[in-house]
Amino acid sequence: MTEQYQPSYLRLGFALLLSAYFVWVAATPMQGSFLDLVDLPIHETGHLLFRPFGEFMMVAGGSIFQVIMPAAFVVYFFWHGKYYSASIVLLWLGQSILNVYVYAADAVNMQLVLTSGLTGSEGSFHDWNYMLDRLGLLGQTKLVAGAIRTIGTLTIVSGILFSIYYSFSPTAEDDLDTI
Repeated sequence: MTEQYQPSYLRLGFALLLSAYFVWVAATPMQGSFLDLVDLPIHETGHLLFRPFGEFMMVAGGSIFQVIMPAAFVVYFFWHGKYYSASIVLLWLGQSILNVYVYAADAVNMQLVLTSGLTGSEGSFHDWNYMLDRLGLLGQTKLVAGAIRTIGTLTIVSGILFSIYYSFSPTAEDDLDTI
């Protein structure tokens, strides 16, 4: 006979609240989210960190590091048996991937206002226009961006499912020292 566990109502409530928010983020990624303010400095740091690896990697490094950073936290929590925490951070990872999608989807039109205060069409440097052009994929922007959006959305859905599941599952986090 399997033992039935009572859910942690605090975790479940938090997971449901975040689930509603991140479903909105996944459904309307072009609207942006409060985490964009976290993603931007991480993205810009990625350019600096990847600079020693050449021009293309320096440009790509912004988007790469923007995804690596939350992924590192997911791995950290998972490695330490903090599965609920890992699933919550998985939501941020999905959002960050969707933020990359927004940038990639703009590669042809270049209408996003960039850190310079200008859009790519006004002369500001656009990472994804540069990368897709160099890779010969500028004509495939919708396909590339669509794949990125799918990955981001599936990551959010996974985070939602796991966070709800781990709200009902006893883990090393049962002392609630971390949510």
